[in-house]
Formats: sequence, C-alpha cells, structure tokens
Amino acid sequence: MKIEFSKKSTSFKYAGNLTEFPRELFELEDTLELLDLSNNQLSELPSDFDRFKKLKIAFFSDNLFTELPEVLGKCPNLTMIGFKSNLIQNVSEQSLPKQLQWLILTNNKIQLLPNSIGNCEKLQKVALAGNKIKELPNSMANCKNLELLRISANELKELPLWLIELPRLTWFAFSGNPCTYKPDFSNEIEVIDWAKIEQKEILGQGASGIISKAILKDEIEEEVAIKIFKGEVTSDGYPEDELATCLAVGRHPNLVSLKGKIVNHSEGKEGIVLELIPPTYKVLGNPPSFESCTRDVFPEGITLTQLQKERILSGVKSAMDHLHSKGILHGDLYAHNTLFNEEGHAFFGDFGAATFFDIHHPTAELLKALDYRAYQCLVEDLD
Repeated sequence: MKIEFSKKSTSFKYAGNLTEFPRELFELEDTLELLDLSNNQLSELPSDFDRFKKLKIAFFSDNLFTELPEVLGKCPNLTMIGFKSNLIQNVSEQSLPKQLQWLILTNNKIQLLPNSIGNCEKLQKVALAGNKIKELPNSMANCKNLELLRISANELKELPLWLIELPRLTWFAFSGNPCTYKPDFSNEIEVIDWAKIEQKEILGQGASGIISKAILKDEIEEEVAIKIFKGEVTSDGYPEDELATCLAVGRHPNLVSLKGKIVNHSEGKEGIVLELIPPTYKVLGNPPSFESCTRDVFPEGITLTQLQKERILSGVKSAMDHLHSKGILHGDLYAHNTLFNEEGHAFFGDFGAATFFDIHHPTAELLKALDYRAYQCLVEDLD
C-alpha cells in the first residue's frame, strides 16, 4: 500500500488497514509534528520511531497494540499520546516521555500504571476510563500540574487522599469504581414508553449518546428532547452512571428538566426525555484545543455584557451548589457545557463525568473544591 504525503509536511493522518508502520513516513522525520494513524491494524512501532525529532502529537487509537511502545519515551518533543481503544495491558516504565502533557489510554486493559508517570511533571490531562486499574502509583503525587483526570470505569478500591489534594486538579471523574459512593436514593422518575415518542432530527451528540428532537404523544403532544445512550464506555466512563446521575439531579432553574426515563426502546437502549431548550440559547464556548489543553476556547468576536456575565455565572454557580447538595460532583464544569440566551439565563448540563459522593464523608469538601476551581476558571474565561 502506497502512502502519499507532501514533502516537508508537519502533519499526517491515515486510516485504513495498515498492519505495519509505513517506513516511508521517515521522509518527514525533520518536519512531522502531528501523526494520526488511528483506525488501522497496527500492533507495534519501529524501534527507531524516535527519529521524529519534532513530533509533538501521536494518535494511534483503535488499533491492536497490546502494550504502549517503549520508544515513545525516547521522543524528545512528544507531549501528547493517544492510544484509546486498543488492547493495551502493559505500560512500561520507559514508555512515557518526561515532557508529556496529555495522555489518552481510554478503553484498554491496563491494570497498572508505571511509577515513572511521577516523572512527568508537566502532565495536565489524563484519560484512563475503561481499564482495569486497581490502584494509582503514589508517584503521581508528583504530578502537581495535573488538571484533568478521567479514571472512571476501573477497579479502584479507594481514592487516594493525595490525589484529590493535588493543587491544580480541577476536572475529575471517578464513577464506576468499587470505591465510588452509591447513594441509596428513591426517586419518582416517570417512565415513558418508547411507543409514545416520535423521534425527529438529531440536535447533537457526545461521547455517551445522541440527542434528538422528538414529539411526546401523551394527553397532549409536546416537543421534547431525547437522549439515547450508546451503551459503550466513553472517555468519561459508563453511560449507565451518567443515566443514574441524570435521574438523581432533581429540578433546578439552571438545569434542563428531566421528564422521564424511556422504557421499551425498540433496540433495547437506555434513554431519557428532557425539556426542549429553545433555539434562542447558544453554547457559551468551545471545547479545549490541542494548544489550550484543559481550557475552553472562545470564538473571535464574542462579546457579553456585564449583566449577561453576572447572570450566567450566578446561574452556573447555583446549579453547581444544587448538584453538591445532592452529593453529585459534576467534574466537567466548562463553558462548552453551558447554554445561554440574550437575557443571560444559563442552562448548565452534560453529566457524563459526574460522580456521586458522600456529603458526610471527610473528603466531601475537597471534592466540591474541585468543581469550585473549575467555576473559577469559568469566571476568568468570561472576564
């Protein structure tokens, strides 16, 4: 199979049926900064892969790697590694470059992380959901710059105190672990039969599910939104944990109201019915970029009045406090999860990263402080 690319390219992406690393790419060893060979059949990298001296970002998601290649640790400028949805069981001590900032190993079979991760002092963002990790190495306490951690859907038996005391940890998800608090709450959520729902156009989709417009045919017809969960482990964790959180949230003027849980779906899928947000609302920001890493980015030219800012921030904080009163850590408080209208009313949502916690446990205040730190980032972003 011939791989074509422009000489002196700084980025290269190819998805197909590659079973071996295309050595012709070494013609770019002096210029390549971003390499994306996701969605192939690769299981190893060449031992001289570190010839890519300028390589900053390497994506090999949806391949067949059973271990994280050790040669990655020799790449002098590699700051972002993505091996989501492989078959990785082993992450060796030599595989992580010290300058690493962003590590994505979601949906693998990893049981242990190397102690050498503690040498990655620039590490800001780590996605480890959907593995078999039983404990985190104490050396991670050295990762003082860690801001976002997804460790949901693993086998953690306890949450280390040093972890939630990390000085910059802000966006944190740990649902779906043995150590995760499971509240004993009884809810009176209405069940809505799929036969009463007429699905319309797709409004959007995230990692956990697809949101569509729909008509709820009950005593009167009503326009609503429905979210149908994909049922696969995501970067945030298990969809069923998100569903449980949605059912426990309750009502609040800055949270989208839940109308009920869908039953008897034609394909046996889980889903919920939500109030339909008017089209006058728009998203406050865009998700983080490669450059911003953990911070949202905003379209050029966006302007908000002081009154809009105050109302948005007041609404988000009120929603956050409400969630905390219910024992829910949001874990993903961002502008890109916030909708607002011209009057500054805000809807705050997306519970994919949310986690239950015991409000009476000594660590409760430490956990709530993480969301407050994220809120402060939002304040700074809107300033």
